[in-house]
Amino acid sequence: QGASGPLLLFFKTGPSPDDWWGMLTTSADGGQSWQLPRRLPEGIGGPVKNKPIALANGNLLCGTSTEDRGWRVHFEWTPDLGRTWFRTEAINDGKAIEAIQPSLLFHPGGRLQALGRSQQGRLWEAWSEDQGKTWSPMTLLSLPNPNAGTDAVTLKDGRHLLVYNHTPKGRSPLNLAVSA
Repeated sequence: QGASGPLLLFFKTGPSPDDWWGMLTTSADGGQSWQLPRRLPEGIGGPVKNKPIALANGNLLCGTSTEDRGWRVHFEWTPDLGRTWFRTEAINDGKAIEAIQPSLLFHPGGRLQALGRSQQGRLWEAWSEDQGKTWSPMTLLSLPNPNAGTDAVTLKDGRHLLVYNHTPKGRSPLNLAVSA
């Protein structure tokens, strides 16, 4: 949240990615001290690897994923800084496209783009026109992905940055792509 409100720190705990659960702690003093962490509600994981985004409607939207029934992506949002949660169904079946760890980008007209890691050798994407409540079918991009984590951000000037590995195998070099 930052200067105008509390800081939120999400993390995962548990024996393995198949069994972990989401946790949340908050700081009201800029990170000098933190509240006792609390477990997120059953079925809510919070953001997985990449940061949530604050929407114009006041919701905090989290891209998240699960690995217990194949690699599947869904989205969660909270209108009240983590007290109440809502969740979409998975937007992929974990078979045709095995995908996790979405990043979220802002586009004109309130459109949102999610993109991330897959086991199909390429990055994936999906689009939302309604603040993340529903999503287009997931598709693969032409950009390679060696089954490695990515991250992306929309800059204040509207350009997008994507950190990824532009290689079919291995995790070097690390690339930074810029897009209008």
